[in-house]
Amino acid sequence: MDHSKHVRLAPSELTPDVVEGATIYGPDDSSIGTLDHLHGSTAVIDVGGFLGIGAKPVAVPVTDLDFMRDESGNVHAVTAWSKDQLEAAPEHRD
Repeated sequence: MDHSKHVRLAPSELTPDVVEGATIYGPDDSSIGTLDHLHGSTAVIDVGGFLGIGAKPVAVPVTDLDFMRDESGNVHAVTAWSKDQLEAAPEHRD
């Protein structure tokens, strides 16, 4: 997927109703998880599992995610975190 042509979200758009459920892509452009929810300035990403079952919630700073819309208007984000790094991170508990 060529993210360079996608429209970045404005800071005012970084609200739960816009970004929750967004697919998160890693540095190799593979899907590494889904944004479960925002927790202040932290994004909680569900990593691993299958269709959300068995996924591990991990927390990263929202600033580590570059949110954008694709040509169809779907919101997603790109991060420098790899799936392996996120799977090795401690589990987030609210």
